[in-house]
Amino acid sequence: MSIKAIVIGGGYAGALAANHLRMRTDVDVTLVNPRSEFVERVRLHQLTAGTGQATVDYGTLLGESVRLVVDSADAIDAGARTVCLTSGGTLDYDYLIYAVGSTATIPSSVRGASEFAYGIAELEPALRLRARLEELPVDAPIIVVGGGLTGIETAAELAEQGRVVTLVCGRTLAPSFSRWGRRAVARWLSRHGVTVVEGAMVSDVGPDKVVLADGLVHASALTIWTGGFGVPGLAAASGLRTDELGRLITDETLTSVDDDRIVAAGDAAAPSGQPLRMSCYAAGPLGAQAADTVLSRIAGTEPAPINLAFSGACVSLGRRTAVRQVARKDDTAVNAYIGGRAGAAIKEFTCRFAVTRIRREATRPGSAMWLKGGPRADLPAARQAASS
Repeated sequence: MSIKAIVIGGGYAGALAANHLRMRTDVDVTLVNPRSEFVERVRLHQLTAGTGQATVDYGTLLGESVRLVVDSADAIDAGARTVCLTSGGTLDYDYLIYAVGSTATIPSSVRGASEFAYGIAELEPALRLRARLEELPVDAPIIVVGGGLTGIETAAELAEQGRVVTLVCGRTLAPSFSRWGRRAVARWLSRHGVTVVEGAMVSDVGPDKVVLADGLVHASALTIWTGGFGVPGLAAASGLRTDELGRLITDETLTSVDDDRIVAAGDAAAPSGQPLRMSCYAAGPLGAQAADTVLSRIAGTEPAPINLAFSGACVSLGRRTAVRQVARKDDTAVNAYIGGRAGAAIKEFTCRFAVTRIRREATRPGSAMWLKGGPRADLPAARQAASS
């Protein structure tokens, strides 16, 4: 008798998890995703600027036995082990992997932001932003809000095309980078004419301006909001315990604290209530580990705890330059980075590898590998001991 496994969400974590589950031939895998194409979120800034594409045909990514259901999940009934779909149908499961990913957030507390600012973290907003950019003259002033990696990449992509860009950072530029990494990013932005405003909060967004909390007004023909991510509310709406952002709370094996038939992966997981950094880098390995947890439970063995280690982060600066920030295994930046064309080569390899890894898992289930770091450094010692 076959075992039914449903994966909700077909991003980096979900697609890899679906392929990885095929290590057992008696598992029927269904992937539920609202789009018929895989979205490379790490390339959405390229899609917006018209310098690249950001979608891949699922037919080239998923194993032949994975069933793709193009729909959205409205609710999870853990008691009945069913998923209610937006279309009105339901799907039964024996095990469920919750990989709904993350979403862009435009704060309602900033007047006019939800009405006039454009997001970039998802495919549909990115396409709307691209259409708006095509309407603007090249010298129209553009404001990018958010000094994190998404904001930097967006500002850089547009500046390399000769656009007039101001980058408004709520705190500092690239706060997750080391001092030397930030300097390298700042130098590139300065050379390409990007005005960087640090330590500035936005209070108002209008159709032709951005007002900062200190009263300073910047002209803006287009405002792009990249400050912050949220997660879909599916878990909370389904009565499962979540953290304050809405991520599903799990133990260190990625199993829901409410139901051992539900396992989480990617940006929407909060292991021990202490989630890892939202990133493509972590999503793939977490997807594989979530699938391993399900396979362990089917086999009646004890699932392994998270042992993912970080090695740094990379930010692209246009099409020919990037900064690869080196970090310790606990994701703490060190004063070392790789820049220039070498950094760009690393960035492109990383983006391609994220998709290649999913594709390889489709042909060779179980091939996914990741850097192991032992018990998580951010956990209390007692919890580390319990999970090791």
